Amino acid sequence: MQCSWKAVLLLALASIAIQYTAIRTFTAKSFQSCPIPSPVNCSPGQDADAAERLCDESPTFSYNLSRKTHVLILATTRSGSSFVGQLFNQHFDVFYLFEPLYHVQYTLIPKLTQSKSTTDRRVMLGASRDLLRSLYDCDLYFLENYIKPQPVNHTTDRLFRRGASKALCSPPVCESLGGVDLHLEEGDCVKKCGTLNLTLATESCREHGHVAIKTVRVPEVSDLRALVEDPRLNLKVIQLVRDPRGILASRSETFRDTYRLWRIWDGTGRKPYNLDVTQLTTVCEDFWNSVSTGLNRPLWLKGKYMLVRYEDLARNPMKKTEEIYDFLGIPMDSNVERWIQNNTRGDRSSSKHKYGTVRNSAATAEKWRFRLSYEIVAFTQHACQQVLAQLGYRTASSEEELKNLSISLVEERDFLPFS
Repeated sequence: MQCSWKAVLLLALASIAIQYTAIRTFTAKSFQSCPIPSPVNCSPGQDADAAERLCDESPTFSYNLSRKTHVLILATTRSGSSFVGQLFNQHFDVFYLFEPLYHVQYTLIPKLTQSKSTTDRRVMLGASRDLLRSLYDCDLYFLENYIKPQPVNHTTDRLFRRGASKALCSPPVCESLGGVDLHLEEGDCVKKCGTLNLTLATESCREHGHVAIKTVRVPEVSDLRALVEDPRLNLKVIQLVRDPRGILASRSETFRDTYRLWRIWDGTGRKPYNLDVTQLTTVCEDFWNSVSTGLNRPLWLKGKYMLVRYEDLARNPMKKTEEIYDFLGIPMDSNVERWIQNNTRGDRSSSKHKYGTVRNSAATAEKWRFRLSYEIVAFTQHACQQVLAQLGYRTASSEEELKNLSISLVEERDFLPFS
C-alpha cells in the first residue's frame, strides 16, 4: 500500500516546521528538510524511488555557511535606483538583477502600474518574497512562473530589462561573446546574445560571490522582515530615498501621460480638480513608514539596514559608494570606481535614455528646482512635510529661494548604518 499524498504532505510540513525552529536555535549547523516516511502512516512497501524524488524536490533548509552577501536596493520609481544598481552591476563578483519583481506585478496584477488594493498588495508581496528568496539562492527557474509566455526549455526572450544586468549579457550566459571583459550596452544585449538561457544564468549566479537585486515594487522595509530574519540568507537592505519634490519632477517628465494633470498644473498655474494626489502622497507615506522603521533600529534590522539619500550619493558618489561597500563588508572593485568616474560627470546630451545613468550627478539632484512651479513645490512641501523633516530636506519659502542654488535645501545629515 502506498503512502497517501496527504500523509506525505503533512510529514513534509511538520519536518519543515521542526527544522526551521532548529535552524533559528543552532544557526551554525546545516539541516536537511527531506521528509522521512513514518511507519505509523506509511506501509513497509512504500516506493523508495518516490521517497527519493520527494527528497530531491524538497527545499534544503541550510544556514548560509558561505556567507554570500545578498543585497536588496529598496527604492521607488525615479529616485536614482538605476544609478545605485549600477554600483553593484559593475562589480566583478556581484550577480545583479534589475527589477525581477516586474514579472510578478504584471502577472498577478495585470494592467495596473501600481496597485492600490490592500488585497492585491498582500498577494504581490507574498509572491515577491518567495521569488526574492529563490533568486538569492540562484534558482532562476522560479522566474518561469511569472514570465509570459512561459519559457521553453528554460530559454526566454522576455526577461524585463535583461540588458541592465552585466552578468546576463556576458559569458558564459551570452555564449556568442568571447572575451570575458567585453560589456554590451543595454540595447545591444538581446540583439547580440539572443534568447536568455536560464540554466546558464543560474550557473553564472552560483559562480558569483554575491547577489544584488534592485526593486521599486516593495513599499516598506517592514515588508521584508521575513527575508531579513531568514537564517538561510545574509540579506542587507540599502534603502534609497530622494527628495519627493525631485521624484515628482522626474516622474512628470518621464511618465508624461500618467502625470499629465501635474503637467497641466505646472504649465497653466491652475490645479486640476481631478488631480490624483496619491501619486505624490503614497511616496511620502511609504518613505515615512519605512524610514521610521529603519531609524527606530529594531533588533531584526541590526547590521542589515542602511539609509542612503540620493542627494548625498550624487554630490559625492565615490565617498558614499565606499561607505555602502564598507557596510556590506564587500571590497570595492576597481570596475566600480572606473564606472563612477565615467558616469557622474556627463552633460545633458550624455543621457539618451530615460533610465540612463550617464549624467552630471550633482546637477541632476538639483534640477527639479527649475522644473517645478513654486505652487507645486509649496503643495508638495505641505503634503510631505513630515518626511521632508525626517530626511533632512529644507523647504523653500519663496520662488526666489527655490531657484537660488546657493541656498542648499538638503541639510547635512549622517545616517549611520545600524550595526
